[in-house]
Amino acid sequence: MSSLEALFCEVDDFCTYFEPQWHRQLLGHGLQTRKRARCLCLSEMMTILIAFHQHHYRNFKHYYINCVSIYWRKEFPRLPSYQRFVEWMPSTLIPLCVYLTHCFGKCTGISFIDATSVKVCHNR
Repeated sequence: MSSLEALFCEVDDFCTYFEPQWHRQLLGHGLQTRKRARCLCLSEMMTILIAFHQHHYRNFKHYYINCVSIYWRKEFPRLPSYQRFVEWMPSTLIPLCVYLTHCFGKCTGISFIDATSVKVCHNR
């Protein structure tokens, strides 16, 4: 299994549990709003964003156009344009923060972040 596939599976498992709970917690304004279906699900978008931080690209646009759009087209066949993806990025902020906090685990002392991993390591 590739690391991209492993990352997606982990994020997708999280989103399967998190999304229904999150949507129940959201406050409505009493207005009906349309929810257009996107061509990428939340877990696919989060996977792309997390993978960006794991690669050595200096900016997201270069990464998306030169890596994701070219090499990962098979993994994400319904990949939107760069501009559309950027428009959707704010909707991933809260789930992404919750996921990364979920990855930290329980702090038992002084913590440090390993730049090669999403996980936070704890000094015991």
